[in-house]
Amino acid sequence: MLGIDDVWTDASKWPAGSDTFVEAFAKGLLVIAAFHHERSLGLSDIAKRTRLSRAGVRRLMHTLIALGFVQQSGDAFTLTPRVLQLGFSYLSSLTLREVAQPVIETLSRETDEVVAISVLDGANVIYITRAEVTSVLRRGLTIGSRIPAFCSSMGRVLLAGLSPEACEANLNGSERRAWTRLTTTDVQQLMHEIDIVRRQGWSFVGEELEIGACGIAVPIRDPNGNTVAAINLSTNLARHSPQDLVKNFLPRLMKAGQQIEQHLVV
Repeated sequence: MLGIDDVWTDASKWPAGSDTFVEAFAKGLLVIAAFHHERSLGLSDIAKRTRLSRAGVRRLMHTLIALGFVQQSGDAFTLTPRVLQLGFSYLSSLTLREVAQPVIETLSRETDEVVAISVLDGANVIYITRAEVTSVLRRGLTIGSRIPAFCSSMGRVLLAGLSPEACEANLNGSERRAWTRLTTTDVQQLMHEIDIVRRQGWSFVGEELEIGACGIAVPIRDPNGNTVAAINLSTNLARHSPQDLVKNFLPRLMKAGQQIEQHLVV
């Protein structure tokens, strides 16, 4: 079985070449993923990150240039806006996003905080929509951003939607880095925390991903009761205490989640 964490960005986790796995296509995706943190990269940088040969990277980059996904200036390569089509083809197909946007914008405006919705992707959560007002968190997370599931409120809500066996496999297959001195990394302790989330129906996580930052999240379920996404309200502990979040914001967050659920179809 393939590993769950970023299989497409780690060639060592790819299956052996076969009639059903197109390695050349996978390498093309791999070089696109190399630009995760930088706007511009040279051939040597891309080859180092992907562990592909410079000659192979050169061919792939010029293929992407011909298709309009990459542009070159001197020795530097840069992704073009066309690459967004790869992600937005998925995002635009989500009725969840269309239904959720006005709901989270209203909640963000009423609370003066950041509200977001994410889905689970392996060991990470991916933001599929977001609403913010004046109090932008320092991390500057946007649509398409990825954060670890194990140490975020949305992630724990989404992991709680899995069976205990699937949840434990997910945690064991993830890189559980201690982002702060408060980050929980032990699998059994995380399983206990997630079981509490599963029973109470919401999650609060404070300062496990960034000191000062905290979030509270609830699940969004389809008509069959399956957790398909999580809705989260993020703030700073300098603005609100955990008790304030649970008392004043959790009921509003649950109501927003229910409003979104009412418009989802199987």
